[in-house]
Order: sequence, then structure tokens, then C-alpha cells
Amino acid sequence: MGRGTAALANGAWRAEWRAERRARLTPAAILGALPPPALILAGIVSVQVGAGLAKQLFAVVPPASVTLLRLWSSAILMLVPTARYLWRRRPQGAGNGLAQRRVGWRSLGIVVAFGLTLAVMNFAIYQSFARIPLGVAVTIEFLGPLAVAVAASRRLVDLAWVALAGAGVALLTKGGGHITVTGVAFALVAAAGWATYILVSAATGRRFPGSTGLTIAMVIAAVAITPVGVTAGAALLRPGVLAIGAGIGLLSSVIPYSLELEALRRVPPRVFGVLMSLEPAVAALVGLFLLGQVLAPREWIAIGFVMLACIGAARGWSGRGLDA
Repeated sequence: MGRGTAALANGAWRAEWRAERRARLTPAAILGALPPPALILAGIVSVQVGAGLAKQLFAVVPPASVTLLRLWSSAILMLVPTARYLWRRRPQGAGNGLAQRRVGWRSLGIVVAFGLTLAVMNFAIYQSFARIPLGVAVTIEFLGPLAVAVAASRRLVDLAWVALAGAGVALLTKGGGHITVTGVAFALVAAAGWATYILVSAATGRRFPGSTGLTIAMVIAAVAITPVGVTAGAALLRPGVLAIGAGIGLLSSVIPYSLELEALRRVPPRVFGVLMSLEPAVAALVGLFLLGQVLAPREWIAIGFVMLACIGAARGWSGRGLDA
């Protein structure tokens, strides 16, 4: 009896240990254990490497079709685990009150806005990548986070950061033979999309558990981009194109958006903005090493101006008053 009792106790301990180990190895637990700066930096590198792959794919299918591949592959990669999560957490019983239904409709509106923002932002930045260097496009796109930071601030010094960023953009567009007006215009549209993304992604993360809101938004974005993305026709169905598209979706959307969504739950917006200020430099380095896009010293200085402006503005941004 003594040995049997000891064996049962030992077996129960082993089962409990294995259950705890499985719990620690879930994606949510792993993300929760990593510090927010590591999450943000990993997301930056991932999204820019994905952008470099997308730029290379433009030689086979147009940018709108690459956007389609990115968003649909991202949606599919995220849909299955999210559906399983929702099924396990489905509500038991009825009886939601009127106030709860109102909250539900507001949450639905936010996630739809998130999805449409993802569609516009991704479409615009890929159109910009097709026309101007990666580092230049991302630097201009970064005016979006800067605008959010300045709009949330009441400090006069932020006018100086705006002027510094404006000087950086002026340097980027001054006399550059490889800089086109259309490319800059698309980058500015992407900047507006990124500003909206910061606000609606944080609001989505507060209203939906895990990656549920992000998955719903990704499906909405994929559906929205489909009419303009199918122009490549049969080329979209080539196995190589589909494989690269899936890789782009994983690197450019699934990994960075999930990491950023988790980070935004745990750090103030100003900290997020400071760390994200590294993105233009990372984009320029990816463009250099992956695509051979050599920037002039003037353009590197311009990128530095915009990065310093974003860091300065983000340090004074508390994010108050922006919660939806």
C-alpha cells in the first residue's frame, strides 16, 4: 500500500509538472515572458525583412497582388488557432444585456476600422516600395507615428520635432533621381494609415482577448483588398509565388502585429514610439543588404532627422485622451 500510494503521488506530480510545462510553452506564455522592448525590436526586424522579400516579388506580380498574398496568407495563418480559441471560450448561456450589446457593436466598429486601416496601409506602402527605396519609404511613413505623438502632446517643444522631421523629408525628396512624387505620395498615405493603426490596434487589443481582434481585422483587410489584388490572374497561383507570399505574410504581418499588440498591452505609448523609431534605420539596412539599395549620405542624415524627431516627440507622449 505504501509503495502504491507513493507511485500514485509520483505519477500525479509528473502529470502536474508536464501540464505546467505545456502551459509555459504556449505562444501566449512565451510572449508574456519576453520584455516588451524585445518584442518590439523583433517585430521591426521581421516586418522589414518581409518588406524586402515583397519588393523582390514585384518582378513577378504587381504590388497590389503582393498585398493580396500578404493579407490572405496572414489571415489564414491566424484564423485556425483563433477559431479554436474562440470555440473553447464560447459563452455558456444567453442573457447579454442591452449595455453589453452596445459595447459589442462599438467593438465591432473598431475591429472593422482596424481591418480597413490594415488594407489601406499595406496597399499604399507596397505601392511606395515599388517606386522609391525601402528606407526612404519607411522614413516618410514614420511621419504617421510622429503625428500621433505630437497630437497627443501639449508641449511647445514638439513644434521643433515637427520642423526637424520636415527637414528630414525635405532632404529625402531634394534632387533625388530615384525619388518619385507618386512614391512619396503613397508613403504619405501609408503614414496616415500607420497613425490610425496605432490608435485602433491598441483599442482592439483592449476589447478582444489574445489575437482574436487582430485575426478578425486581418480577414476584413484581405477581403477589402481582393478586388484590386486579383489583377495578376493565374500568376498568383504559381507554387513559388504562393510560398513567398505566405512567407511575406508571416514575416510582415503575423509575427510583427502579434508582437506589437502584446507590447502595446504592457508599455506606455511613448515607450512604444521611442523603440519603433528604429524602424527607418532598420528598413534602410535591409534595403542595403537585401536589395542593394545604396543611399546617399544626405539620405542617411535625413533618416536620422526623422528618427530623432520621432524619439523626441514619443518621449513626451503619454497616450492620454486617445483611448477609444
